Parts: sequence; structure tokens; C-alpha cells
Amino acid sequence: MSASTSALQDVGSVDDFLNVAAIETVPLFEHLEFEFLLEYDVFALSERGRTRVHKPPDLFRGFLHCYYENIYGTRPVTRELQNGLVWYYCGLDKPPSRDTVDRFFTDLEHVIDDVFDRLVEQAAARGLLDSTYSIDSTHIEAIQYNNAASWNYDPTAEEYYYDFGCTIVSTGAKIPIAAEFTQAKQANKGTAMRVTCDALAVDTPVWMLGDSAYDILDWDDHLLAAGVVPIAPYNPRNTDDPKDIEYRVEDRIEEHSEDVQLKQSILGETYNDRTGVERTNDAVKDCGLGRGRARGRIHVRAQVFLTLCLRLVVAITNYERGDNLGSTIITV
Repeated sequence: MSASTSALQDVGSVDDFLNVAAIETVPLFEHLEFEFLLEYDVFALSERGRTRVHKPPDLFRGFLHCYYENIYGTRPVTRELQNGLVWYYCGLDKPPSRDTVDRFFTDLEHVIDDVFDRLVEQAAARGLLDSTYSIDSTHIEAIQYNNAASWNYDPTAEEYYYDFGCTIVSTGAKIPIAAEFTQAKQANKGTAMRVTCDALAVDTPVWMLGDSAYDILDWDDHLLAAGVVPIAPYNPRNTDDPKDIEYRVEDRIEEHSEDVQLKQSILGETYNDRTGVERTNDAVKDCGLGRGRARGRIHVRAQVFLTLCLRLVVAITNYERGDNLGSTIITV
């Protein structure tokens, strides 16, 4: 994603560090505040009143820096935050210990999905969302000794793979706005409905696009009732009496014609925009989504949402700097 952090190890002065960091993660924190992390009870003082040497917003910046640099896991993160003046730039008073990094990540696991939601709100406030939402699932390769994952089969590649899954709703320039971590790539009906509801809670689009896996009556009805046009290819295998239609909404539109006006000629043209969610999946994988590098479901889930947070932070940073919103890197 960016230059190797080995460049930071030879930094001899503050000026040298800032010159190196100018092409690294310095811009990531210029336009965003993470003080809202202090609002979470999980980061409150312990019953004994022990103060935290390192503040949650600063440690969060440290994790964002490391994920941007393709550094994952509490041990490598701790090691990176000992290097040069990385810890100083992230706002830390001194390098954190391994125990501190472990404890912060464990606490963050309890609220990381809400942190993601707060960053989505910041993206929405900047007008980075558009009127078309797309939903899709992607797989997250698991390490072999993570017994919380599951084996799945890819008929295209004709091979089995060991993974978790993540269902994402995206919009705009590769902006994820809702997500759910799942046991396997293929999302079930319940997951589809929950992620869709979360996306609509952000804002109400005109269109919601999904592949044939989202040819679900309840999904269609929920969106139509909300004034959103769902476009998913009709799957004739779902019934013994298939209809002569291309999209499920063709059959449902009459029932909701008072709420939704639809020119059927634009269905196919609009559905072509669904590739946007696939590009979002690729962008988030550039931020580290592609592989779960931790043991256990909870740790991997936290890593997944951290990568989603990083994607939002990069997009917002590029917006504020007048750069390409869809890019997964920060340019000088």
C-alpha cells in the first residue's frame, strides 16, 4: 500500500522523520478527530481508578498507521510503535507496551462496529454517499489453525478454501457504509436483512443493487416499503413456476406503484453499477480485509472492522485533500 516502514528505522531527527512520514501516514490524521472514543465505557477507568498512560484515540491512530503499512497483530503493532518517532506522531507520549496494545485491542473489539458507524457518519456529513447502494459478500481467508472458520468450495476455481465472510453495502467512490462479519462468505437471509437495515439507517438511496443471491421477497418488500427500488436478477430456481421476468422488482412494482415510479428500460443500465461494490471489496482488501491474521472469530472480526475504518479514513482524507476518493493510498 505504501513504502516499507523500514525507512523509519534509520530516522535520525524529527526533521528526517517528518520528511519520511510526508509520504506515509501523516495526512491520515490531519482532518479527522477520534476523541469520540473517549465516550465508550469500555475505555473508562478501572474500578481502582487506574489511569491510562496512553489515550484510546492515540492508540487507534497507531493501529490505523500500522494497518496502512500492512502491519497486523498486536506483537508486530507493538514493535512498529517502538520505531523512530511513529509513536510520537500518533499522539502517544511514549512507546506503548505489548500489554497496553493487547488490552486496547481487546477493549476495541467491543465497540469497533460502532466506531465504524461513527466514521460512516463523518463520510456522509461530507457528502461522500450517492443515491445507489450495492450489497455483496466477500470471503476472508483464515489462517489454517483458526478453528473458528469454515471450509467452502469455489466452483469456478474448483478448489476448497478456508475462510470467514463479510457482507458489505457500499456507495459512492468505494465507500463501505454497512457490514456484517459472517462465518462463511455466502450471506443468509438474516444477514442480508440486517446489513440492508443498517445501510438504510445511514440514508435512504434511490436504488439498492444485489446479485441473484438477493432475490429475496422480504428484502424486496422491505426496500420498496422504504421507497427504495431493489434490483436483483430474478432467480427462477427459487420457484416451481418461474416468471418471465429478468428482475424480481418487475413483478413487485405494480403492488407498490403508489410509492415507486419505475421505467423498466433503465433497470439493466442501473444494475450495471453493481460492480461498484466489487471495487469496494477490492479497495477494502487493499486496506487489509483479504486475510484474517488472528486466531478466533472475535479477533478476526475486529481486524475486519478496523480495515473498514481505515478505508473510510483514507477516503475522507483524500476528499479533504482534493485527491481521488477511490484511491486506497495517500499522495503528497
